[in-house]
Amino acid sequence: MGRSTGTPPPPKVTAPRLSPVRLTDLRDDPSPALRSGERYDGVRYGKLSADSLELGGTDFAECDFRGVSFNETQLRGASFRDCILAEVYAPVFIAARSTLRDVEIGNPRWGSAELYESGWQSVRIDGGKLDYLNLRGSKLTDVQISDCIINELDLGSCLVTRVALKNCTIGTLDLAGARLKDFDIRGTDFRAIAGLESLAGLVIDDYQLGLLAPLMASHLGVVVA
Repeated sequence: MGRSTGTPPPPKVTAPRLSPVRLTDLRDDPSPALRSGERYDGVRYGKLSADSLELGGTDFAECDFRGVSFNETQLRGASFRDCILAEVYAPVFIAARSTLRDVEIGNPRWGSAELYESGWQSVRIDGGKLDYLNLRGSKLTDVQISDCIINELDLGSCLVTRVALKNCTIGTLDLAGARLKDFDIRGTDFRAIAGLESLAGLVIDDYQLGLLAPLMASHLGVVVA
């Protein structure tokens, strides 16, 4: 029998495993007194200003946030589980070392978002605009970001597993020191990528390969004449 000369099949890419968030029997709290370190279950927050509050270590479970402002709110170490955050506004979003599990974020408007050393699992972001998303040192598992504009996305030193950027526009993507598995950015536009030595596990399309070629050549010291 002769050897097959056909093109080998493309490697299998595992998509993010996302669990839909379904919230029922929520109670409205029109004037909540949110406090640091407390636990809040099954609450609907609408058009709330939580600006500059100290909410470090606060635990939100099965909560719905609609048009809430978190500008300069201290959410360090906070936890969001089975939550929906829609039209959330924050020129300065401070949530380092926070935990997001089974969370849907719709059309966020964030300026500088400090979320470094966080843990994300089954998180979906749809739409919105973010100036700077700092996830450096975070663990991201089963995350999908769609139709979002991000001027700078910092994934330096992240552990990334089954993450997809779909139809996004990224200015600078920083992957320095990251460990990637099934990180799918096909169909996403980017201007620059930092950390070219950490691209193993990245999934791109033919067009993006053309964009990466001159960056890789420069990184390796290859002269194209």
